[in-house]
Amino acid sequence: MSSARPAPLAVFGGTFNPVHYGHLRSALELVEKLGLEQLRLMPSAVPPHRDEPECSAAHRAAMVELAVEGEPRLACDPRELHRPGTSYTIDSLAELRAELGGSRSLCMVLGGDAVLGITGWHRWEELLDFAHIVIIARPGWSLPGSGEVADWLDAHRVRGAAALAERPAGGILVEELRPLDISSTEIRDLLAEHRSARYLLPQTVLDYIHLNKLYR
Repeated sequence: MSSARPAPLAVFGGTFNPVHYGHLRSALELVEKLGLEQLRLMPSAVPPHRDEPECSAAHRAAMVELAVEGEPRLACDPRELHRPGTSYTIDSLAELRAELGGSRSLCMVLGGDAVLGITGWHRWEELLDFAHIVIIARPGWSLPGSGEVADWLDAHRVRGAAALAERPAGGILVEELRPLDISSTEIRDLLAEHRSARYLLPQTVLDYIHLNKLYR
């Protein structure tokens, strides 16, 4: 019987308001570059660091479901919709760890901008107790050179995707991905102005937006 470790599982949180090809392409590249079994997009119901979106969490999760349909390596994880109160990432990671057990490798994907503000997150010092952190770096982006975040990164940084599979949590990997300059804000603005957002997001998601009269 093989004793090989199972491939890591990853989660990528965000408002996904709406989900678009920038999110999806980054997610798929991470699956392939890191050898993930699956990456789950996890819509935030009540985000702690910004105003609650006017578009409901249920609509945003439904759009993610449509966007990943047909790609088994991507999935929607709606757990934050079913939990009352503010959607703290640490609570989701604790739930996932309880479901996966203590030995399965779990990764949390973060954008570079989010990492710079990580010390403002709820119980941020405990994140690495439950998961690895994978930072999406864009060309031209650089890590902080000094301060609390820099010290934290230096203490836990690992090199190479193989390190993520060797233990269940505790490492920080910086992974550079191609830039795909699409933003949810841009899409919302286009729709509010009755202009086309075609080719910025999956057609199934765009059809859902029109059917439900979102972002008008």
